[in-house]
Amino acid sequence: MATVDFSLAKAPSGPAAKLAAEHASDHGLKLYGAWFCPFVQRVWITLVEKKIAHQYVEINPYHKDPAFLAMNPRGLVPTLAVPEKDKPLFESIIVCEYLNDAFPDSGPSLLPTDPYQKARAKVWIDHVGSRIAPAFYKLMQHTPDKSYSLDDARADLRRHIEAFVEQMHPQGPWFLGDGFSLVDISLAPWARRMWLADEFKAGGLGLPTEGKVWERWAVWKKAVDERESVKVTSSSDESYLASYKRYADDTTKSEVSEATRRGERLP
Repeated sequence: MATVDFSLAKAPSGPAAKLAAEHASDHGLKLYGAWFCPFVQRVWITLVEKKIAHQYVEINPYHKDPAFLAMNPRGLVPTLAVPEKDKPLFESIIVCEYLNDAFPDSGPSLLPTDPYQKARAKVWIDHVGSRIAPAFYKLMQHTPDKSYSLDDARADLRRHIEAFVEQMHPQGPWFLGDGFSLVDISLAPWARRMWLADEFKAGGLGLPTEGKVWERWAVWKKAVDERESVKVTSSSDESYLASYKRYADDTTKSEVSEATRRGERLP
């Protein structure tokens, strides 16, 4: 694993700092996370939406505590410790689905009950993880020595977002219609971070603003930006700038960045 990045802030900032403080007391259900990680934010949004009592424990993924590694040898965040269960859960969407199923009376369900609609939702959740998120990191980690151009990276991201938007409910505002779901949660953390491409990459994100698809994207993006669970689980823009500069310079040693360099599926 990488050497420790001592320049990285060790705790959330902004609204996320307040939320973390509110969930610092000991609790059997523990979310181990890293404030800058979009995969962690998926789970945190789910906990907020479902109004599930829990404890938030900040982990430095570049310098993992031995006790954490003893619990989860893979050292991944998010990790969820479940009361009276010997083994923790990890992989963000698996954890989100567990929380949705294990707490059916806490907040609204975040997946359809109809088997077909649930399966379709999972298809587009997978599209986010296997297409959109990797394309975002490919763009953010572009440097002049890469075998692909910035325009290539922008085109890949645009194509994958466009495919996602074309499957949205026509009116929305959410992917499935008027109900916020795990499909929206799966992409919300990256939607929250896409502005960083404008800060670090010449030509920025480069998404269109005109046309039916992009007008629908704007409706969804505005709804995400205004969603309370997204806002309260977000750190300050200044913190994200400091964190993602390492991606923009392609110097970060995260498992996500290493997978992006190798052209592999994100961990």
